[in-house]
Amino acid sequence: MTPPCTFGIEEEYLLVDLSSGRVPVTPPLTVTRRCREVLGRHFTEEMFRSQVELVSPVLASTGEAREFLTLSRQRLQQALAAEGIGLYGAASHPNAPWLKHKPRSSAHYRQVFDDYRHVARRSLVNGLHVHVGVPGGCDRMQLINRVVGWLPLFLALSASSPLWQGQETGYMSYRRVICGEWPHMGLPEPLADWAAYERYRALLQRTGSMVVDGDFWWAIRPSRRFPTVELRICDACPNVEDALCIAALFRHLVEHALAYRQPCGPLVRELRWVAQENYWRALRHGRHAEFIGIDAQQPVTAEGWLAQLESQFPVDTVDAERGFMHARQILRDGNSADRQLACLRQARDNGLNPAQAQRQVVDLVLQQGSCTAASSAA
Repeated sequence: MTPPCTFGIEEEYLLVDLSSGRVPVTPPLTVTRRCREVLGRHFTEEMFRSQVELVSPVLASTGEAREFLTLSRQRLQQALAAEGIGLYGAASHPNAPWLKHKPRSSAHYRQVFDDYRHVARRSLVNGLHVHVGVPGGCDRMQLINRVVGWLPLFLALSASSPLWQGQETGYMSYRRVICGEWPHMGLPEPLADWAAYERYRALLQRTGSMVVDGDFWWAIRPSRRFPTVELRICDACPNVEDALCIAALFRHLVEHALAYRQPCGPLVRELRWVAQENYWRALRHGRHAEFIGIDAQQPVTAEGWLAQLESQFPVDTVDAERGFMHARQILRDGNSADRQLACLRQARDNGLNPAQAQRQVVDLVLQQGSCTAASSAA
C-alpha cells in the first residue's frame, strides 16, 4: 500500500439575493472585495459575475478539510450577509435566468464565452472538484484508466441539480447534461498511457482544436498545474459532510489504485463501455439507478455498488471508514437532489405556487450549506 496521499478541494457557489432568493445578474461591486478579504489566496473568481470558488490548501486528513471548509464557509457567509448575499451551494438554481447572466471581465473568460457562446452561457452551474496528489513518476493516464469505472458512483452520491429554469428536469444531475454540450468534458478519452495523452494533446493543438495553454475538462483529468488527478464529475454539495465524504472516498480509491493493476486489452474497453452506461444512469436517476456492477455482468443497486468498492479496496484508514459510512447514509436517506425534489413537492402539496415552492428549495439549500453551528461547535 502506498503512503497516504495529500488532497485538495474546490467548491463553486452561486451568489443569491437573500431577500428574493434569486441569483443577481449584477451583484454588488463590493462582493468580490469582501471575498478576497475573507479568503485571500483561497478565493478565485469563476465564469460568471454571480459565481465564486473556494479553493483549499493542500490537505492531509478529512479533519483538516472539515476545519478549513466549515471555517471558510462561515466567514464567507457572514461577510456576504452584510451585502444581503448568500452562498448557494447546489449545482443548479431552480430558476436563475441563464440568458441574462454575464461572464467575468477577464480576458480568459471573455475568450471562453466568445468561443462557446450559448454553451458557455448555459453553464450557470456549480461543481465540486477534488485533487489527489500522486507520487513522482506515476503514469496518471494509467491511473485514471484504473479508476474511471467508479466515477458514476461519485455522481450518484453528489447529484444536486434536478431543477432548471423553473422545471423538474427529470435528471438528478442536469449539470452533467449541460457539461455534455462542451468538448472534452465527458469521461476521459481511453488513452493507454501518458505518452498517448501527450500525442493526443499535440494532435489537437496542431489541428487548431486546442490552444497551446488549453485544457481538458474531463470528468477526471491529470491536472496541468499540480501533480494530481482531479475528480470533476461531482455536482457541488451544499452539505459539507457530503463533500468531505466524496473527497475521502476518492482519495481512498486513488491510494489503492496506485498499487492495483487492472488487466489490459478487451476487458478494459468493455469496462469503459460499462462506465459510459453507468454515467448516463447516474445523471438521470442518481442513487435510484440500477447500475452495472464491477464484474460487468450483473445489475446492482447504488448500495451494492458501494459495497463492491469497499470489498475491492478494503477500508484501512479512519478517514475512509467514515467516508464509506456517510456514503451509505446518503444512498439510504437521499442526496441533495432528493431533498430538493421532496421539498418542492411538499411545498406544492401545501398549496404554494411554483415561485413560492422554488423559493422553499432555495432556502433549503442555503440552510444545508450553513456552517455556523458546525464551525462554532468545532
